[in-house]
Amino acid sequence: MAEKRDYYEILGLKKGATDDDVKKAFRKKAMEYHPDKNQGNKDAEEKFKEVNEAYGILSDSEKKDMYDRFGHAGVDPNAGFGAGGFSGFSGFGGAGTAGYATDFGDIFGDLFGGMFGGGGGRRKNGPRKGRDLQQTVTIKFKEAAFGTKKKLKMKMQADCPDCHGTGAKDGTAKRVCPTCNGAGQVQTQQKTPFGSFSNISTCPECHGAGEIIDTPCEKCGGTGKIIKDVTISVDIPAGVDNDSIIPIRGQGEAGSNGGPAGDLFIIIRVEPHELFTRIGDDLRIDMPITFDQAALGTTIVVPTLKEKVKYKVPAGTQPETVFRLKGKGVKSLRGNRYGDLYVRAVLEVPTKLNAGQKQKIKDLGESIGSDSYVKKSAFGKLVDKLCGGIS
Repeated sequence: MAEKRDYYEILGLKKGATDDDVKKAFRKKAMEYHPDKNQGNKDAEEKFKEVNEAYGILSDSEKKDMYDRFGHAGVDPNAGFGAGGFSGFSGFGGAGTAGYATDFGDIFGDLFGGMFGGGGGRRKNGPRKGRDLQQTVTIKFKEAAFGTKKKLKMKMQADCPDCHGTGAKDGTAKRVCPTCNGAGQVQTQQKTPFGSFSNISTCPECHGAGEIIDTPCEKCGGTGKIIKDVTISVDIPAGVDNDSIIPIRGQGEAGSNGGPAGDLFIIIRVEPHELFTRIGDDLRIDMPITFDQAALGTTIVVPTLKEKVKYKVPAGTQPETVFRLKGKGVKSLRGNRYGDLYVRAVLEVPTKLNAGQKQKIKDLGESIGSDSYVKKSAFGKLVDKLCGGIS
C-alpha cells in the first residue's frame, strides 16, 4: 500500500496554517479537482478524495492537533491513538457525479455552513460523558526514540459492579421523580408589579437527577460509582518527545446515566541522555578530538542510538566544525523519515605534560611557519593595520 501523503502538502500549505488558510486552500483545490470539471479523469477523482480527506482532518481542531503531534498515526482509529480518522462529509452524499455534490455551492455551503454550527442544550439527567483523566509517564531517551510499551497502574472511578452503575440495589429499580416528572428541574411562576416571571431551579426532591432511588446499593451507597485499581497498557510510538500527548479513548472515568466513559491523556516526559541532545528529530553530540587528529585527519568512531559508525575527519579540521550523519537521528512521528546526527568536533588541548613533551610541542610550534595558520596570520595583519605598533 502506498504511503499517505502529508495533508498540508495535499492542500499546498505549511504546518501551522490558520483555519482561514485551510478553508481557502481547500476551496481552491476542490474547485480544481471536482469531478464535474474532470469527467472521466480518474487521477483528478483520486486527488479530489485526497483533498476532502485532508480538509476533514485539518479543519477539525482536535484532529489537526493530533495530526501535528503524531502524523497519520494520530488520526488513524486503528493505530491506538483513538482520535478517529477521516470518515467523509455528510454534505457530499448528493445525487451528483460519482456520489459527490452536484456543484461547488453544495460543497462550500455544506462545509462552511452546517459543519460549524453549535449544539443544542441537554437535560441535566441525560447521559453524561465520564471525566477525562491525565497521567504523566516518564520514559528513557531511547524509549522515546524507538517506542515502547508501558503498563500504568491507576485509581479511577468506575461503575459499581453490584448495581452496574444504577445506584439502586440489585433487584430494585429507580423511579421517575414525581415532583419534576424526570426533568430534574422545576418551574415556578412569580408575579411582580412588572408581570409574571418563570423561575427554573433544581428539583428539591431528586436534586436534579430526575430519578429517585428508594433502596440504594449498599456497596456504592447509591452513587453508582466506586474507586478501583486498574492497569492500562499503553503503546508509546517511536519519535515522541517531551510534552507529547497520547490520548486513549474510553479509558477515563465511567459516564453517568448511560453516557460514555471519559478519555485518558498520557503526557510524555523524556529523561535526558548522557551523550545526545535532541532538537526535533535531529540529534547533536560533542566529539572530543586531539590536535594531531584535527591537523592530520583521522577516522573516528561515532556513537549513534543504534550502533557505532566510522567517520573520516579531514585534515585541517577546525575546532567547532560540525559534521552531519544523515538519517542517524530520531524517527519522525509524521512519517518514516529520520532526522540527522550532528557531530561537533571539540578540540581537546593536552594537560599534565612532562618536560620532554613540552619541549617537543615547542619545537613543533617553531617549526611550523605562519603560512600554515591562515586565520592567525590574517588576524595579525588586521591588528597591525588597525592598532599600529606596540607601545
